[in-house]
Amino acid sequence: MFLNISQPVECTPLALNNEGAADIDIWIARFDLLHPEVSGNKWYKLYYFLKDAAEKNATSIVTYGGAFSNHLLATAAACCALRIPCKGIVRGEAPEILSPILNRCAEWGMDLEFISRESFNTIKHTFGVHSGEYHIPEGGFHLLGVQGAARMWDAIQHLKPTHIITAVGTATTFAGLLSVADAYVIAVPVIKNMTDIPERLIQLNVDLNKTPFEIWSAYHLGGYAKTTPALYEFMNTMLTIHQIPLDKVYTAKMMYAVQERIQQGYFKKGHRLVCLHTGGLYGNLPLDRRV
Repeated sequence: MFLNISQPVECTPLALNNEGAADIDIWIARFDLLHPEVSGNKWYKLYYFLKDAAEKNATSIVTYGGAFSNHLLATAAACCALRIPCKGIVRGEAPEILSPILNRCAEWGMDLEFISRESFNTIKHTFGVHSGEYHIPEGGFHLLGVQGAARMWDAIQHLKPTHIITAVGTATTFAGLLSVADAYVIAVPVIKNMTDIPERLIQLNVDLNKTPFEIWSAYHLGGYAKTTPALYEFMNTMLTIHQIPLDKVYTAKMMYAVQERIQQGYFKKGHRLVCLHTGGLYGNLPLDRRV
């Protein structure tokens, strides 16, 4: 199959220029390098859905997302590679000019259908085969998405991390890690007022008492895809010093949070941190800065 969730993933050690960082080990797991557009956690979350669709002889794929959805982009690229038609149900009215991500989805051959936000919220978690169409919920929010995300642990467990840090959108990747990881798992929500993460985990059949976790809810920087000058400066520093591009929606906020917590003394001597680069770099377009 096009997606291979057993391949090794590059893990880059980081020497963050922060007081106290010398006593801890830090890596960033470069899941973004798996594919330029089926990137990061999307590579894993889509795997079992597409496998299930093939086994059920689905004639096409239908999935859900917003105008800046990396999930839509990943699905479009994967379906193109697999030569299966796909449709994206997009939240909101059709714009006069498509976002860079939706434009790229169309280039990959995805049929785009725009619906009201109210209608979108009633159907965004649709799953299964309906009249030959195989429906994948928004962001892969389903047990199959969790099953795929759990395989990310296979790529990093050799580092023996004490802490895994990941950005959170739907919480599907977070759920997958909590289901298998032998480490403390930290979530960094990128959506403002995302207070329902425990409820989402329960919906995804996660045992909240199995794996210790924490939610850092103060790093959304105003809301989904919202940025600040300090975040752009941090992104430029990561690119210049470490040659690691971060996306402004997810991984930049996650790494920004890690740096601040290191400065605050949150991590202790001997801790081993693995930060997940979950891709999404296409979401940086357009940027009016260097990153």
